[in-house]
Amino acid sequence: MFSNQTIISQTETWIQHFIVQYNICPFAGKEVRQQSIHYEVVRSEDVETCLTSFLSLCKLLDKQKSIETAFLIFPENFLHFLSYLDLLYLAESLLNDNDYEGIYQIASFHPDYCFADSSTDDPANFTNRSPYPMFHILREESVEKAIENHPDTSAIPDRNIAYMREMGIEKLEQLLNKIKTKS
Repeated sequence: MFSNQTIISQTETWIQHFIVQYNICPFAGKEVRQQSIHYEVVRSEDVETCLTSFLSLCKLLDKQKSIETAFLIFPENFLHFLSYLDLLYLAESLLNDNDYEGIYQIASFHPDYCFADSSTDDPANFTNRSPYPMFHILREESVEKAIENHPDTSAIPDRNIAYMREMGIEKLEQLLNKIKTKS
C-alpha cells in the first residue's frame, strides 16, 4: 500500500488534473492556488476511530481559519460503496449531534460512487468518483458565498453530467486509473 504522503499526492493530483482541469467544481481552483486545503489519511478499520478522526478534523477547522476545506481519506477501508454510505450517514449524524449543522457539510467521493437511480456504468457518476473513499468537509459559510458569487450554480450539475457523458466511461476510467497508480 502507498504511504500517506503518496495517497495525499494522488488526491491532490485528482483535484488538480480532474476536478479543477475539467471544471467539475468551479470553486476548487481558488483553494488549490491558495493552498488552503488540508488532507488527512485514516487507515483504521474501526468505524469509531474513523468517526473520531472526522470530528477531530471539524475541530481543527474550528481552530484554523486558514484551512478552508479538508479531505479525510480512507485508502484501505470502506471500499464497498454501501459500507462507505453507512459511514457517511454516521458522519452526517455526528455533524448534527455536535452542533455542526449549518457550519460544515460533507461532499462524498468514492471510487465506485453511484448516484441513486443511476447505473454503475453511467459516466455521470465520475463527478463523485475519486482515487479513494473520502469525505470533503466544506465550510457552509464559504459555500454560501461561492453560490452568491456564481452566475448559475444550478447549471453546474447538468453541465458536469453532460461533460462526463461526452468524455465517456473509457476515458474517465483511464484518467482515474492513471491517478490511482501514480506513486
